[in-house]
Amino acid sequence: MPKHQSINQNLQPDALPNFRNIGVTLRTVLCVNGMALLIAAATATSWLEITLRMADISALLQPVLLSSLLILYLLNPLFARLNYRQGIAVVMILTGLITLTIYHFGGDLYVQPGEYSNFLAGRNTLLGGMIAGLLLAYFRLRTQALSPALHASRLQALQARIRPHFLFNTINAVLGIVRANPKRAEMALEDMSDLFRMAMSYSGELVSVQKEVALARQYLALEQMRLGERLKVNWHMENLPEDALLPPLILQPLLENAVYHGIEPLAEGGLIDIRLYCISNEMHLEMYNPRTEQGVHHEGNKMALTNIRERLNLQFDIEARYTVESGKDFYRVHILLPYVKVANHDAC
Repeated sequence: MPKHQSINQNLQPDALPNFRNIGVTLRTVLCVNGMALLIAAATATSWLEITLRMADISALLQPVLLSSLLILYLLNPLFARLNYRQGIAVVMILTGLITLTIYHFGGDLYVQPGEYSNFLAGRNTLLGGMIAGLLLAYFRLRTQALSPALHASRLQALQARIRPHFLFNTINAVLGIVRANPKRAEMALEDMSDLFRMAMSYSGELVSVQKEVALARQYLALEQMRLGERLKVNWHMENLPEDALLPPLILQPLLENAVYHGIEPLAEGGLIDIRLYCISNEMHLEMYNPRTEQGVHHEGNKMALTNIRERLNLQFDIEARYTVESGKDFYRVHILLPYVKVANHDAC
């Protein structure tokens, strides 16, 4: 049984940021250089002096910054074993030691011959640790600011998953076959019960791709009972690693929109094409369905799709992308995610 991992790579309360997240790295670089620019501007008396002071600060700052980011990237899995306060202490001490090491071995690059002193070395070490602490405080404040949005997003996600029209349509379909095929009606009700139970049990953890696909197939089976031969589905999962983990309830709302806005308005029905694959440590989810501009459902409720986009932005930052290609008679969604996998498995 794959071990579930937290989906909140950037948004765990009282947890260190994910130092392997590109968004965290970019924000760190921008914040640190922004602070350096403020210090240079505050101590300068001319525009030229700002440039000179910034160059002087950067001579030590950039090697320390890049070295710290690299080491934190390598040690990121170890921070999961520490509690929040221990993690803060380790990051601050580590950054201070990196600063001291680079300053000490930088030699004439940072100090004139004979000017090296324990005071300057200690000052730079302390500043390195304090800047690291300020950045961790910033990421914690950002987490607290975004947590209500993520909570609301999850709530809306659950509400958007099982829409009233799906519930009513499924019940009506079951009623239509309850006498002619009671066994099939009983199985349909069991499928619907399982679907609702699985949907409402998700708590924001990353889940195995098998579980997410199983829920999607269960949903499609219920819709196929109602639409019959009008609904055709092709699954392409040849290059999908079995150890992949996905955000919960990401496939079902896409399928529901494909059925409701694409297949249902077409008298002849159509084909939903689903592709799940992994390339270069990136997971790709593609879904294609036909559509008609004449259908009454075309401008239907887009809350679920908007919600997915918001969830991806909050949960994966800039590492996730959500694109939509819409034509006269087709609709295609492409979601790109970082490849998160069960521990001790090779990358794709």
